[in-house]
Amino acid sequence: MKLISFDACRTLGINGISYLKPELLNNHIDQLMAADGILFPQYWQVNTLLYGLKKRIFPSAASYHIGHDKVEMTRCFQAIAPAHVPWTMIEANTPLAAEQVWDSMPSPFVAKIPRSSMGEGVFLIETLADWKRYLQLTPVIYAQEYLPIDRDLRIVWVGNDIVGGYWRLQAEQGFYNNIARGGQAESGILPAEACALVETLARGLGIDHGGFDIAMVGRHPYVFEFNRIFGNRGTEGLQQKVDDTIRLYLQKIWAGEGPDNPQEPDWRGPGFPPPELPEVI
Repeated sequence: MKLISFDACRTLGINGISYLKPELLNNHIDQLMAADGILFPQYWQVNTLLYGLKKRIFPSAASYHIGHDKVEMTRCFQAIAPAHVPWTMIEANTPLAAEQVWDSMPSPFVAKIPRSSMGEGVFLIETLADWKRYLQLTPVIYAQEYLPIDRDLRIVWVGNDIVGGYWRLQAEQGFYNNIARGGQAESGILPAEACALVETLARGLGIDHGGFDIAMVGRHPYVFEFNRIFGNRGTEGLQQKVDDTIRLYLQKIWAGEGPDNPQEPDWRGPGFPPPELPEVI
């Protein structure tokens, strides 16, 4: 296959790929048209590649479009797995809505800026002063119940499978579990309930590359978000597994064994509809 990548760092472990700088897209239209698929374009390139040039991309269009905004992501999660989303209020940032959310959410609660990552744009709201500071930073109110946890899970999904994962222990200053914010990675057993939830979400939404953040409250899994571009510092050898899985997955779906157009909804993969989540006792 002829593959082009716009992210050399993400495809170093995959052989036979040509690299282009994203800003030079329009200088290489012929080369792009001749390619069997495009890997890791930047978000601003996606519509041009999909709808202008009619090219296949990896990660999937769903991985880009759903993963770009926490509001849209949460609404998708609520539609297909409502019992596994923490109670969340999403409102326009108006004085009336801000007052209603403040009166409704038990303190402490979590507030987020919809387009942020690595723990940035996530705030623990304990006082009215905290709330007012948050409101100055975002056009959209995203408030979520605070779960009683001191760790969560990062579960990595590539293609049609979970390729690995790890626990993220809370940072010394508390609240944040993100590795980028001081959280500590620890290998361990991935609970079956959490894995089943990730499979349901990924296959149900057509996501083929994502790091899912899952919290366990007892045996009940909750999803916070997924990151289309995620770090793999938590487990030794995880990046190699990701690279190998990408290569095999693309060979399957782009080399005649999978659907003719992997951008269509039917590439949610074998086993769709997604399996039922285990009953939580």
